[in-house]
Amino acid sequence: MTDRKTQEQAEESNMIKDPDNWVTGDQPMTGAQRSYLHTLAEEAHVEVDDDLSKAEASKKIDELQEKTGRGLD
Repeated sequence: MTDRKTQEQAEESNMIKDPDNWVTGDQPMTGAQRSYLHTLAEEAHVEVDDDLSKAEASKKIDELQEKTGRGLD
């Protein structure tokens, strides 16, 4: 079991990396990314490229979440 302090420190660590620094960022986007990206694109009424890398897809997902209001805390 993880205590609260350990969890808080983990949230402040390098667990969230800039997609530009991902080791596998240049690989094709995952199936989950593709599915969610298309859902967001449909809601935002925009077209998305199916040939994005993992890093590019992550950035586009962030952009479309902002536009649609999804995924915001």
